[in-house]
Amino acid sequence: MPAVWNKSVNLIDVEFSKLDLDAAVDAIAAQASLNAPFAYVVTPNVDHVVGLDKEPGRRALYENAWVTLNDSRVLEALASSAGLHVPAATGSDVAQSLFDDVIERHEPITIIGGDEDMIRELKHKYGLTDVRWHNPPKHLRKRPDAIVAAAAFAAAQRARFTFICVGAPQQEMIAYAMKQQGDAVGVGLCFGAALEFLTGRKQRAPLWMRRARLEWAHRLGSEPRRLWRRYLVDGPKVFSLFSEWRAAMAAASAA
Repeated sequence: MPAVWNKSVNLIDVEFSKLDLDAAVDAIAAQASLNAPFAYVVTPNVDHVVGLDKEPGRRALYENAWVTLNDSRVLEALASSAGLHVPAATGSDVAQSLFDDVIERHEPITIIGGDEDMIRELKHKYGLTDVRWHNPPKHLRKRPDAIVAAAAFAAAQRARFTFICVGAPQQEMIAYAMKQQGDAVGVGLCFGAALEFLTGRKQRAPLWMRRARLEWAHRLGSEPRRLWRRYLVDGPKVFSLFSEWRAAMAAASAA
């Protein structure tokens, strides 16, 4: 694997891969074709970074990932203000590129999460003929037995691509369990709601809002009852975390 794929940059104590969208898709496609031991991709956004500060024990889930993509244009802007280049390569964009240009229509793909309608719409949109789907129970985070069962199901499929779309940290817990099992292959993609956006189950923000770093506002307006706390209470904490991180970095450099 070329060394450039392993380069990372620290932002708010998360080691982000220095991959833009095209480079991320190329890296994932190449890794998936190697028949190598299982590796997984995580896509931290502001919510993940704040969650890691509240629950440091979750860090192992991210530290064991093969690639850590930046899923937030807000984080991209914060990095830029600190003189760092942490390009956004969102799970939704990577998923679309993989289905458009990489995934073969008759190859097996594994999906953890979603519902029957989403699976049917995805198969119809891309002409997929071999989707292996597992729908884990609710409250997955508190069900270690269900985490293990989902990981075992995915590992048994031997697919090049496993989309794990049950939200953080549940999806990272499943990917971590798959890696620990030692018998899985392919690439696990912890992509949250990416397949819901891809199938139109949820509407992504218009391109101009994404470019203006306002995708969070569109999501809040689309699902205010579910997301108000994430974006209005928890999310803004990222700015204080960023300030504390910059101060710590400056102090370390001066020492």
